[in-house]
Amino acid sequence: MSSTVWPILHYDDPDTALRFLTDVVGFTEVVVVRDDVGDVVHAEVSWPGGGTVLFGGTKHDDGVHAGLRTGALYVVATAESDVDTVHQRVLGAGGTVVQEPHRTAFAAGGPTYACTVADPEGNLWTVGTYRGGG
Repeated sequence: MSSTVWPILHYDDPDTALRFLTDVVGFTEVVVVRDDVGDVVHAEVSWPGGGTVLFGGTKHDDGVHAGLRTGALYVVATAESDVDTVHQRVLGAGGTVVQEPHRTAFAAGGPTYACTVADPEGNLWTVGTYRGGG
């Protein structure tokens, strides 16, 4: 099944964001559109377990999302080892770990194993095993 909800982010340095999300976190590059000087206008990355995130550069942000700066996203991991892998990759890349991998329960009551990292521009990415209440 294809993803039907696509979060959108904007970065001052979308090339760094693309490298962080693909090389460190583990997303796969799907589409990258560049302008005539090579700057990212639009990018799509997919998560191995399903889902797509869209992003572009603030330089090209003249639409309804103008001014959008930081956000927070939750990404479902297929196993606890996937959470640990993302955590180790972020540490290895010198990235920011906001919350180490740990066991918790989200507000919906679902137990999860999760960690939260920040990308180079401050967006928070929580990777966890909770699949939602339904």
